[in-house]
Amino acid sequence: MAEILFLVHRAPWPPDRGDRIRSWHMFEALAKLAPVHVAALADNQADAEIAREKMAPLCKSLTIEVRNVSRPTALIKAVLSGDPVSNRLFRSKALARHVDGLIAQGRIGHIVAFSGQMAQYLPADFDGRIIMDFVDVDSAKFATYAEQDKRQPLNWVHDREARVLGAYEAAVARRVDTSLFVSEAEAALFRGRTGLGEEKVRAVENGIDTDRFNPALIFDRVGEGAGPLAVFTGQMDYRPNIDGVRWFASDILPLIRQIHSQARFAIVGRAPTDEVRALEKLPGVTVTGEVPDVRPWLVAANAVVAPLLLARGVQNKLLEAMAMARPVVASAAAAEGIDATPGDHLMVADGARDMADAVCALFGDSAAATAMGQAARARMIARYGWDACLAPLGKFLGLTA
Repeated sequence: MAEILFLVHRAPWPPDRGDRIRSWHMFEALAKLAPVHVAALADNQADAEIAREKMAPLCKSLTIEVRNVSRPTALIKAVLSGDPVSNRLFRSKALARHVDGLIAQGRIGHIVAFSGQMAQYLPADFDGRIIMDFVDVDSAKFATYAEQDKRQPLNWVHDREARVLGAYEAAVARRVDTSLFVSEAEAALFRGRTGLGEEKVRAVENGIDTDRFNPALIFDRVGEGAGPLAVFTGQMDYRPNIDGVRWFASDILPLIRQIHSQARFAIVGRAPTDEVRALEKLPGVTVTGEVPDVRPWLVAANAVVAPLLLARGVQNKLLEAMAMARPVVASAAAAEGIDATPGDHLMVADGARDMADAVCALFGDSAAATAMGQAARARMIARYGWDACLAPLGKFLGLTA
């Protein structure tokens, strides 16, 4: 049986952030099709060890290298070589040697690369099928950064990355058999940029484990307080999340507190930057840092908010909140990739006043908020099971479970 090589920019375990949630479930789906060799990077040695302990018994082989390239070094090397900075940040000579040696053994018949940074490890000549899961159009993200930061001294870095990475993404997509994106909107954007058709560029959406994210389970009591609670969950050193919570805490929460004077806002997620930590000085704001489980915070929320000014693809944070039967208020950018009906399954609002009004409406009508949460969970169960979302992988690889 031909075996699968899974290249992934962060070792998938534990599935506790957006990229690792998708890559973990993809790994599980691939393992049902054929033996899987995993070649991955990790941000640090502790992450690598945790992943090795869990994944080694599940893989045909497992190699995880810790990446140690700083952003300034990556930028300098990228400029000198003409590479995208993103590639330089995830370049490992040791991992490249391992991948080359593994392919030379002749057992690998299929390759799945997760996140565009891993395309640099694809062999120049390969007879089997290659799937490139870009997840999002990262070059479009950097183009947005460049537009937003026109007055910043290092704006040219984002502008360059948008151009260089965009050209690289297009070249990779023309070379591989199938390119995947997390939503049809992202796939359509990429088709428009590259001229490639649906036979080459497809959407494979994120799913949600509705057994794990189930409000009927018993959770520790967290988030208790005198007033209604809005919750945001996410990786808190990620720029779109930072910008979103800063906007909510500074501009939206004060409007909410004009109506609900004891309203609170909890920012729940690992690695909060100093900028995020500073938001705790504002009335009603709590910054938890990393928590062992986000579900108790979701259960405690009177509303889950996603005030993202920049968002790409499907937001796992929204799938999780909706599966937990929480009423959600999201920006249009955050809600774009979710197949759900605004007004029925979630509320969509842009602008500080509109978002504040939407949250206040939920805080002021608990019956309507409960009904929306229940409708949201029903939608998640019907639409977003992981098995259904990832079922096309076997067809794209020419394999069946």
